[in-house]
Amino acid sequence: MSQPLVIVAKIEANPDSIELIQSELQKLIPPTLMEPGCIQYDLHQDNENPAVFLFYEIWATRDMWQDHMNSDHIEQLLKTTEGAIASLEVHEMSKV
Repeated sequence: MSQPLVIVAKIEANPDSIELIQSELQKLIPPTLMEPGCIQYDLHQDNENPAVFLFYEIWATRDMWQDHMNSDHIEQLLKTTEGAIASLEVHEMSKV
């Protein structure tokens, strides 16, 4: 049996879009937690730089995470926040 996939996603909002990004990212949590294969899906905000958000995610398989990335709620997030995100980094990780 393969080990779960860990995703660390760092989203940095443009300075004038912090509240929008926070609100839209929070909207992802309920539907994502109901998705098949979602083990953990936690959103964090940097204490020193409130424009920086971090998702810590655990998925049963990479395919299930890919289904999440192709979901309607991710598509809606990308439309709603177009031009409001300064940077996005996604890291696929394995526990060592």
